[in-house]
Amino acid sequence: MSAQALSVQDIPNDNQLTVSFRLLLGLYAIIPLCLLLQLFDGWFWHGFLQQNLPSSPKQFLLFQIIFGTPHIVASSILLASNTEYLKFYKLKIMLMTVAIAIVFGIGSLFIPYKVLYVTVAAWTVYHVLKQQLGVGRGLYRLPDWVFYLLLWLSVTAGLFVYIGIFLKNSLDLQQLEFIKLVSGSLCIGLICSALLCERYVTTQSGRCFLWSNVLLVLSTFYLFVQQYYFLAILVPRLVHDTTAYIFYVVHDYNKHHRQPQNFIYRYAARCRLPVFIVLPLCSFALAFVLQSYGDGMVNRLTEFFFGVEIHKAITLGLLGYLALMHYYTEAFTWKQGSPYRRFIAFSK
Repeated sequence: MSAQALSVQDIPNDNQLTVSFRLLLGLYAIIPLCLLLQLFDGWFWHGFLQQNLPSSPKQFLLFQIIFGTPHIVASSILLASNTEYLKFYKLKIMLMTVAIAIVFGIGSLFIPYKVLYVTVAAWTVYHVLKQQLGVGRGLYRLPDWVFYLLLWLSVTAGLFVYIGIFLKNSLDLQQLEFIKLVSGSLCIGLICSALLCERYVTTQSGRCFLWSNVLLVLSTFYLFVQQYYFLAILVPRLVHDTTAYIFYVVHDYNKHHRQPQNFIYRYAARCRLPVFIVLPLCSFALAFVLQSYGDGMVNRLTEFFFGVEIHKAITLGLLGYLALMHYYTEAFTWKQGSPYRRFIAFSK
């Protein structure tokens, strides 16, 4: 979602479903919940959660099936299944596909793996936090320089935390301490900036959204320092993914509930499936199949026909491409004046 996501111009009056700001704000309840889990684990459960929750990227397959991948798949389905959207953004999609092929295909032959990894990590963190800060921007109505100050402090702190979690096994103790020091300093700067910039916010709901996004970064840093890596990733992931699904479902309901406009919803109507569950059901099912069986299926096919195996063709190749394309397209598909926005309205 873009920072301009809250304008309500060019929205038909017959939209039946709206994006509720109260519902979006309620998603941030995951923050105190995860903090309480961490405290209870230390006080009463003797570190049981810390020892048994996933702590390394290799253990995050189930997490990735539930979070991350499904909403990326859902975004791709929404774009590809509506031919008018695909035609409208065809040139941008083609150019970005070429750019991804050059940078991550040809470029991977001479660009170090960690450079590519950090680049993707930075884009991921930027995408997540730009969406959350952008969704609330229409409520707290900050000047551009204030908004981007908070955004870049949040993104930079989040990137260091991301690196500390996912690359911790390749970092020594001194490097980890440096990451904690830098991300902690950025979090302090974020708090000070939010306090100084709060005077621009004129509504209570705007203040709630502003501080919820600040706490999103602070809680992730705190859980990272306490070595609750699963919870540190869960907090922003759940808020971000659920926010995205709310927009997707509202869009699809307003577009398809009266007269299905594409083959997915025409078939769903024949099966009497509620519009609300169609996109989540399709995206979760497809994400599960691709994550769990995609690589094996491709390996068997390429070995049978060509006598070679292509490792991680789906989980790294296809899903990686969809993720990068998702980060790119979401920056403009929800902006004011886009075809998507005709089917989005807001309520408090």
